Amino acid sequence: MKASEIRDLSVEELEKKNQELSQELFNLKFQLHTGHLENHCRISQVRKDVARVKTILREKLG
Repeated sequence: MKASEIRDLSVEELEKKNQELSQELFNLKFQLHTGHLENHCRISQVRKDVARVKTILREKLG
């Protein structure tokens, strides 16, 4: 997800997106530790998306 796409979202949508990405990251980490994760690169992608969403959310709130 690109930063320009994230900037178009409202504050409520950003908070919802943050929750979804955090849940996905939790599930990916769980799969990693149980040995069922097939795409290891997805963890770093989701972590970066979470950081982007949080950064833009703070910009809009602050």
